[in-house]
Amino acid sequence: MDIAAAKRNDPAARNKFVIWLTYPGVKALSKHRLANFFWRIRFKLLAECISQRAKRRTGIEIHPAAKIAPGVFIDHGQGVVIGETAEVGTGTVLYQGCTLGGTGKETGKRHPTVGENCVISAGAKILGNITVGNFAKVGAGAVVLRNVPEHATVVGVPARVVRIGGSKDGVDLVQEKDDPMLKELCALRERVFALEEKLGIKYEVKDDADIQHADED
Repeated sequence: MDIAAAKRNDPAARNKFVIWLTYPGVKALSKHRLANFFWRIRFKLLAECISQRAKRRTGIEIHPAAKIAPGVFIDHGQGVVIGETAEVGTGTVLYQGCTLGGTGKETGKRHPTVGENCVISAGAKILGNITVGNFAKVGAGAVVLRNVPEHATVVGVPARVVRIGGSKDGVDLVQEKDDPMLKELCALRERVFALEEKLGIKYEVKDDADIQHADED
């Protein structure tokens, strides 16, 4: 099913033999299924050795305990990381550089659950014990920290919903529009103004003629 998924999702794929022989995503998934088998029967060291060998050969790191359904396609795959408690549904496509990781603050189920037929674009980071609904799309470079509804498209840092089912109707973007960096800069600017006022520092604003004259001198 993994080879069929690659053939279905990659227009550059010529035939199944070429996919089996050359596609790193298919190889990584094949090795993962073997590692996952040994992990489940408690041969964990062997499972981890298989996983690390596959990582060195393909550039794709999948923890042996991760649950990946048949029919998943990892396109190109370099830099893909899938954590221990992550789950990926059938039909999902993962592009290079994406991460299904944890936040470093949780125990137990600490990695994402990605539904069926999702698209996780290049460089996207999905972090924590959150759920990405079926048929959802995560834009390139997005950082997803909250649950994603089914059929939704999310983009940005942090990720926000921009479409649901191809429509913007009913999408609430207001709560996601705040830029934390901009807010911090504004707070720092107000603090500088307050300190200048306490110290009695005043700046005179020169007009354009004065500035030009100073440059000529």
